[in-house]
Amino acid sequence: MTFDSASARFSLPFLYAGQSQKEVFVNEALARCDMLLHPAIEGETDLPPPSPSEGECWLVGMEASGAWNGQAGTLATFQGGNWIFVKPRDGMRVFDLSTRQEQLFWGSWRKASLPMEPLGGSTVDVQARAVIGQLVAALQALGIFPSA
Repeated sequence: MTFDSASARFSLPFLYAGQSQKEVFVNEALARCDMLLHPAIEGETDLPPPSPSEGECWLVGMEASGAWNGQAGTLATFQGGNWIFVKPRDGMRVFDLSTRQEQLFWGSWRKASLPMEPLGGSTVDVQARAVIGQLVAALQALGIFPSA
């Protein structure tokens, strides 16, 4: 059995027998795992924050520049004083702390938008509006719809 130098899904580095400085590769793999297990992003931006905290994770915007140039649409985590980038895969989900909402990657990042509330109508519509309002509130609480 032979292996590539990194895993297929998230480029986690593999170790080889007799490899020197294994701790570098293990630490990089652990940093990526830390980023990818239950990922939560601070938000989406085109520029890296000026003073990031260790472990901070961001979704790199489509107009990425500076230290993030060429990394549009990736996840960026600050680990060990450096930015680590991971290209998303279809089906990946992140929780956006700035909007308190989940995002899904399927060719591009997607998130649900808040539906318009129904307007007008008669008495029956009052009850329907109340139920729709409760459904929207429940979906907001679950992070599916953005908070109002």
